[in-house]
Amino acid sequence: MVNANAFHAEGGCDCRTVRYRMETAPLFVHCCHCRWCQRESGASFALNALIEGDRVTELGEPPDLVNMPSESGSGQLIARCPNCKVAVWSNYSGAGPLVKFIRVGTLDNPDLLPPDIHIFTASKQPWVVLPEGTPAVAEYYEREHHWPRESLARRQVLLPFINAYQAAKSGP
Repeated sequence: MVNANAFHAEGGCDCRTVRYRMETAPLFVHCCHCRWCQRESGASFALNALIEGDRVTELGEPPDLVNMPSESGSGQLIARCPNCKVAVWSNYSGAGPLVKFIRVGTLDNPDLLPPDIHIFTASKQPWVVLPEGTPAVAEYYEREHHWPRESLARRQVLLPFINAYQAAKSGP
């Protein structure tokens, strides 16, 4: 994982209408091989960098937030360019806008963020060869076992806000 304090990365859509900057390194990078990600991306997997929403600065026009189903049944909001429709990040229902799942392929330099883990490999395409040295799990994983200590500490800071977000969603 890269040094969070020495990290800045910009990205955006194809037409450059939606632009953003990651102000720090992400919490963790997933390479997800689930069938939902395959279908949604039209590719063999989705590569997402999880980062606190307030550590992403929007530099261009705001994206359209498109409500989409998810395998959990809770749905997700996908941030898409209003012009070229490229998906730049997702917000899942658990943390909403507090955590962005940045599509690594939309970074100006996507080479900065290789996956920290391959997930849902039980449904990966059979011709995809996973690299040695990168953790891979059949389904999901135990966060405490795989995330770096610094990312776990950042998540602890975020948890009260996530709990408040979830409580507000469920209502009185």
